[in-house]
Amino acid sequence: MSAPITLVWFRNDLRLEDNTVLQSALTLGLPVVGVFVFDNAVEPHAAANHRRQSFIYDSVLKFQTALSQKNIPLWILHGDTLRQLTELAGKLNAAHLVSGEDYHPNITALGERLWHALNHSNRTYTRISDHVVLPKAAVMTPQGRPYHAFSHYKKSWLQTYAQRYRNGQPRTDWHTLAELQKRLPETATQLPPVPMPSEIGFQYCNYPLPAGEAAAQKQLDHFIGQISSYHLTRDFPAKKGTSQLAAYLNQGMLSARSLAHRVASISNEGAEKWLEELIWREFYQQILYHNPDVVHQSFRPEYHHLHWENREDWFERWKNGETGYPIVDAAMRQLKACGMMHNRLRMITAGFLVKDLLIDWRLGEAWFAEQLLDYDLAANNGNWQWSAGTGCDAQPYFRIFNPVLQSQKFDPDGLYIRRHLPELAHLGKDVIHAPWLAKDSIDTHGYPAPMVDHRTQREKALAMFKLS
Repeated sequence: MSAPITLVWFRNDLRLEDNTVLQSALTLGLPVVGVFVFDNAVEPHAAANHRRQSFIYDSVLKFQTALSQKNIPLWILHGDTLRQLTELAGKLNAAHLVSGEDYHPNITALGERLWHALNHSNRTYTRISDHVVLPKAAVMTPQGRPYHAFSHYKKSWLQTYAQRYRNGQPRTDWHTLAELQKRLPETATQLPPVPMPSEIGFQYCNYPLPAGEAAAQKQLDHFIGQISSYHLTRDFPAKKGTSQLAAYLNQGMLSARSLAHRVASISNEGAEKWLEELIWREFYQQILYHNPDVVHQSFRPEYHHLHWENREDWFERWKNGETGYPIVDAAMRQLKACGMMHNRLRMITAGFLVKDLLIDWRLGEAWFAEQLLDYDLAANNGNWQWSAGTGCDAQPYFRIFNPVLQSQKFDPDGLYIRRHLPELAHLGKDVIHAPWLAKDSIDTHGYPAPMVDHRTQREKALAMFKLS
């Protein structure tokens, strides 16, 4: 039998910089071997997102190359995660398995089964916080309960962060790694062929962002250069005013700790606003950790049995950008075309599905999971429940976005609409937000009339929530 090693199971931590999972593995004093497993059964909706799968696939390949330069082999496998990890641990004589924590209920349950399986064969399994800045119950009320109001959570988060990271961040001991890897068994370096996308179960397709840690760092540097104006441009989808970092952060090509450290050191309103967005991400992660049932039902129990209409034909028109409301349709067409959608538009389109079409937020959440390049369960669920009014610290059910007014406010010149609805590109800014209200006859080149009347649907939505 070969000499023992430490096996590191990488998932959403595809980076070398500030990787606490890798740092923890080094402290065990054995050579390190990495493994990544493509397992479509863990997140079925996300597995149907072929664009995101392609992005992750290329990022894993780049990560394998980066690890190899540190003499760390990365085994890329596919299939049942439990079986693949336990078999590889036996094959490579792994004394330890180390991975990052994940609050996805399926991953949590998988981790428990994995712990029992490895413990049965006298191997240790350790889960390390890496995906968030302040994990689990690090930020709690004075009574020891999780926060349900973001404003209070944010205040406590900032205080806890300042205390925990006042001495800076720990650094990876690359010298120790180099010494450990000199004892790497030859069997650990005999990597299997990288599985093809078709073997994994997805069709490779193009995606709008470059993959990998180096690309993530480049985008971060670019954003930091313009962060001072973030608070002024972030709500306008026609402008390049957002960070474009979510996809990298969700797959761990960037460290949440490094981002917080870098942005917290910048003293301007734009940086403060972006740090608040990072704290929102942490807020939804802790909601998922403390309340895993939000994956399947409303956070607020009074909304467990809302009487959704769930018209399938209306849902299809919403997905395809054929509602007759230009700002909604432009956003939905962009989502389907490239997997990207501005955060303001996510709120508008989600609110329209729930409050105008009276369709269950869970159907919309699942569609976003299948389309978004930056899909993350906690954020996607949290934002959908916020928009629906069913979640923790949510938009109250009686505050309903008017899609026309939202369009006029955040795309005043219609630039974003023209970009994604070419049939309306010839219209002036006075009519492009609501062509059906034009005083004179105009040619919309087949663009549909509104499928519902917002005012009528608003009243129906209010009645539905009141009766719950």
